[in-house]
Amino acid sequence: MATSVLLVDDHKIMRDGIKAILRQSSDFTVVGETDNGTDAVQMARKLRPGIVLMDIGLQGLNGIEATTEILRHHSEIRVIILSMYDDEHSVVSAIRSGARAFVLKKASDSDLVDALRTVAKGGSYLSPQVSDRLLSRIQRGDLESKPLPTVLEGLSPRELQVLRMVAEGKTSKEIAVMLDLGLQTVRSYRKTMMKKLNVNNVANLTQLALSAGITRLSPAEGTPSDD
Repeated sequence: MATSVLLVDDHKIMRDGIKAILRQSSDFTVVGETDNGTDAVQMARKLRPGIVLMDIGLQGLNGIEATTEILRHHSEIRVIILSMYDDEHSVVSAIRSGARAFVLKKASDSDLVDALRTVAKGGSYLSPQVSDRLLSRIQRGDLESKPLPTVLEGLSPRELQVLRMVAEGKTSKEIAVMLDLGLQTVRSYRKTMMKKLNVNNVANLTQLALSAGITRLSPAEGTPSDD
């Protein structure tokens, strides 16, 4: 029986390419696709795919956050992270979120299919392009994630998530929809963050998030809102 796959990538050309690859194999069938992490969480809940093929670089709810949310409720689903980059932070964050595989987007068609087959059988997979040194360090468990800047250490994981979205120009209403939270809950998070970080407006929150590396979005790309 073919393993069901949910595709999550913000580029349609990438999703179409993956579908073309998988059509050549009888081992997998694509049951859904989306371009964002929020829909991915909802679709995983509804479709219960065997594998989610997840882009790491999604706006809003990113691939790591979406993976965490999916596996929090459906631990039987297996997630494969797709990424343009093989930096240590991305790889370790993916594995620690519960993903079973990390595949570079520059990987060959056969590498992608190998990853899917390995994960479908219950195994784990890292792209061959990921260095042997990095793989060895991950297996030994001695590779630490990049520490948070001291100023952000007092924030909860959810507050950090909201902070990143604020820095990307999302309004409270948009964040509430993306995280499936009440509007007042999101506003409460923002108010609490401002108090903890000793800032008094969203522009300052955004600048702090950018300087701390919480998001790679440049100030010109986002439009901070106090809503």
